[in-house]
Amino acid sequence: MEPSYTSPPTPPTEAYLGANILVVEDESAIQELIALNLQQAGHEPKLASDGAEALESVRESLPDLVLVDWMLPTMSGIDLVKRLRANERTRTVPIIMLTARADESDKLLGLESGADDYITKPFSIKELNARIKAVLRRRAPQMTEDRVVFKALSLDPGTHRASANGQEIDLGPTEFKLLHFFMTHPERVYSRTQILDQVWGDHVFIEERTVDVHIRRLRSALEPSNTDHLLQTVRGSGYRLTAIA
Repeated sequence: MEPSYTSPPTPPTEAYLGANILVVEDESAIQELIALNLQQAGHEPKLASDGAEALESVRESLPDLVLVDWMLPTMSGIDLVKRLRANERTRTVPIIMLTARADESDKLLGLESGADDYITKPFSIKELNARIKAVLRRRAPQMTEDRVVFKALSLDPGTHRASANGQEIDLGPTEFKLLHFFMTHPERVYSRTQILDQVWGDHVFIEERTVDVHIRRLRSALEPSNTDHLLQTVRGSGYRLTAIA
């Protein structure tokens, strides 16, 4: 059964930052329709027709989310999900499984294999977009446009504005993304490599010390509002945003 679609889809009233989404679907018509609607929702779809293509695509560039059809040639969607979850690099990538199998046992199998969500065909694009947003909010909150507040800091991705103690902070694009990432992942220490992967993307090859340069710029931007101390250097490990300073 094919998923149901509206054409053309209505642009979402509650926009969010476009995610790079890998669509693994062997039926070209469904693949193209999903890709079109993802583009209309502001995402960047990348297509694969089977598990081997999907793994090659992931090796080239890590997606923000993967949509996987259960019934794939050669390698099933279940097996693909298991392989993604078994790999350290792809272990935390959000995955939604698409399938015509509606039995509860099948749903449990899909979720137990490592999928974050499970959508039964036919489905509406409105439902798919809602599920994508929900999974990103849980697994990759920096990909959403939800307003974030941490201590005296406030950041609104939708308007691309940040403030501290009511004072607007002047940030460049990279510093804005850095602050957004730290504010959606507070109290955790991230190495330079992890920060590069999360903020710049793991397919971008730049020096790790580039992170230090942008951290200094971010601290300088936070200094007038006396919030720069919230961004700590953890010797030998990396950086974290903390409420304990």
